[in-house]
Amino acid sequence: MSATKSRTPPETPGLFVRLRAQLSLSRTQAIFGIIAACLSIGGSLYGYLKVTRPPNTGEIIALVRDRADKPLPDATIEVLTPKDALVTSLPTTEPTGARYTLKEGTYRLRVSHPRLATETRTVQILAGQTSEVRFRLGPRAAASPGVVPGAPPVGDAVESLKKIFR
Repeated sequence: MSATKSRTPPETPGLFVRLRAQLSLSRTQAIFGIIAACLSIGGSLYGYLKVTRPPNTGEIIALVRDRADKPLPDATIEVLTPKDALVTSLPTTEPTGARYTLKEGTYRLRVSHPRLATETRTVQILAGQTSEVRFRLGPRAAASPGVVPGAPPVGDAVESLKKIFR
């Protein structure tokens, strides 16, 4: 009988052993030093560019009070563009007022209350700044007999007809 020897292939060293043979301590320190330097420089550049770029938004705080200087929690604040397009509607649930962040530009604020008169103001929002607008709502004006509430005055209708026929 012939004796057969089984040959096993020589074991290849593991990844860690091969990596350890290639990298010395000084080479590992150099690699980590370069990575740390790149992260430090990149972080500094990001922080510099992020801070120096001016923001394009500002904040508005609208305080709504009655004539007795008491907060009106059930008033509604509408933020409008100069052409009366509605941007947002804010309830005044906080006594400190309603806060909202807007893009830089000119806006109109219209504050209404179920029992008091409506008031409108124009406000300029500047980038990175907070604008505070205070409203004091008073009683509604008594309606004249024959005037429909919410309808434009007759003079406006006559003026618009004049524009058509010019």
